[in-house]
Amino acid sequence: MAEIKFNARVLQKIDVTADLMIMRIVPDGWEIPQFKAGQFAVLGLPGSSPRHPSCDTEETPADPAKLIRRAYSIASSPEEREYIEFYIMKVSSGALTPRLWNLKPGDPLWIGPKFTGMFTLDEVPGDANIVLMATGTGLAPYMSMLRSFLLHESSRRIAALHGARHSWDLGYRSELQTLNRLFANFNYFPVLDEPEKEAMPWTGHTGFVQELWSNHVIAEHWGFEPTPDNTHIFLCGNPLMIKAAVSLLEGRGFKEHTKKTPGEIHLEKFW
Repeated sequence: MAEIKFNARVLQKIDVTADLMIMRIVPDGWEIPQFKAGQFAVLGLPGSSPRHPSCDTEETPADPAKLIRRAYSIASSPEEREYIEFYIMKVSSGALTPRLWNLKPGDPLWIGPKFTGMFTLDEVPGDANIVLMATGTGLAPYMSMLRSFLLHESSRRIAALHGARHSWDLGYRSELQTLNRLFANFNYFPVLDEPEKEAMPWTGHTGFVQELWSNHVIAEHWGFEPTPDNTHIFLCGNPLMIKAAVSLLEGRGFKEHTKKTPGEIHLEKFW
């Protein structure tokens, strides 16, 4: 087998928690390709790359030279040309993330030279309001969207709903709170489903993220009810959340968007 040619390096690793990190990668000898907010890239390391000691042990891969590849949504804006950013959860029993966790700034890795994906704003009408609902690292594509188009939007309403177990799992919380203060048309709604475990009393929303919809939280802040005629909904993350949210949305007349049948619900499942 031909030797793997690494084509990128780790620029920076930001530990959000022991199991969540923001990783910034720079291409090595080539330029970041044009892409759309919401798309993903494929990262890879060979089976011979060491795993982080905090992760589960693994049998020696049958072919240690074979590249282990996984797709990750891009969190950086398409307008950011210095690095590519990813928001990644550690899966201790996984094949790739334990190896990514072991990397240090300057270490090489492989990234697919073409970024792709259909989870973008292309099919959203220019005057439609947008609701971005996520759990965990499902927030990543929304960060790319917000960083690229929020600065250019002033009329339609945009809301980001992020569900996590604990407050320390709310990656990008400070940035989103800042955007919430700076842009009158943007609302950020973090929600915790295990608030009783907080060191300090949690005064924000509690429960599952889709319950913000059923509790009309968005309507209270917007001053009107989001409907299929005026709003498109994006769902990204845990499939159980997506299934529950789709059921709630379909009960109010929203339809899942496909190539053959346009609708107002856009899905991206992480596993």
